[in-house]
Amino acid sequence: MSKDRERTVTFSGFFDNDQTAGYIFAFPFIFGFICFSLIPIITSFYYSFTDYGMGSKAITFVGLKNFLNLLSDDVFIKSLGITLKYVVLSVPLKLAFALLVAFVLTRRSSMVTLYRSLYYVPSLVGGSVAVALVWKQLFARKGLFNMVLSDMGLKTVNWFGDQKLALYPLILMTVWQFGSSMIIFAAGLKEIPSTYYEAAKIDGANGWQTFTKITLPCLSPIILYNLVMQTIQAFMSFTQAFVITQGGPNNGTLLYALNVYNQAFKYDHMGYACAMSWFMLVVMSLITLVIFKTSRFWVFSEGGED
Repeated sequence: MSKDRERTVTFSGFFDNDQTAGYIFAFPFIFGFICFSLIPIITSFYYSFTDYGMGSKAITFVGLKNFLNLLSDDVFIKSLGITLKYVVLSVPLKLAFALLVAFVLTRRSSMVTLYRSLYYVPSLVGGSVAVALVWKQLFARKGLFNMVLSDMGLKTVNWFGDQKLALYPLILMTVWQFGSSMIIFAAGLKEIPSTYYEAAKIDGANGWQTFTKITLPCLSPIILYNLVMQTIQAFMSFTQAFVITQGGPNNGTLLYALNVYNQAFKYDHMGYACAMSWFMLVVMSLITLVIFKTSRFWVFSEGGED
């Protein structure tokens, strides 16, 4: 009996140790991170310096050859330019639309919870293959948008057949997935003290002045967060280009992630694809760094520090 009590005390004492209990509860995450994140990251970094394909067992070390080949690869340069254009156009439009909807939905209404749920649904299903297929049908030659143009007496558009236009439906699909940013903006709007607006009203400020002088400055930390997160997400966009256009026509919608996928699994250039991935990591890191460095000029803090 005494031995059982001793074991019970020892076992409970083991869990009384905050560090031990913390390690136990964190173990699933630590295990998953090491197996599915850290090891693949290290492996891909090694493969980026090799000539390796999944179809061959031989791994040949080539040094910086893969990275140097990027500079002379026309397809790589084109996909990088297309992706930058996609990010520059989609991210501001998405954030602006999300802020507009959040501003409308934060007004007092008995149906505001339902409205928020309906507007958030596109973000839950927007990245799925099924929705991408629906979007493809909407912009098809005989799709809904062309039917509307035809009924209005206007000329129909071959959206996915024109290299100059094919990217814009993908951008619109990204803007349509504004739910997550909208929810964050709505939470930030509710944190702005109402006394600011009351003081502005007493001073005779109109709606535009209130929005630009109070709402935007107070919301600037939230804007910074959404800007960084949506920029990173836009650089990693893959599903819509893969499902809707497969990168065509003439590589007009060949987003960077789709190009990496093609190099790795279509052309069996795994080493080259790994080099492309690490190059994009550097690009995304530099852009994020620039955003943070410039944020001191436009992000407002209540403590008065930029």
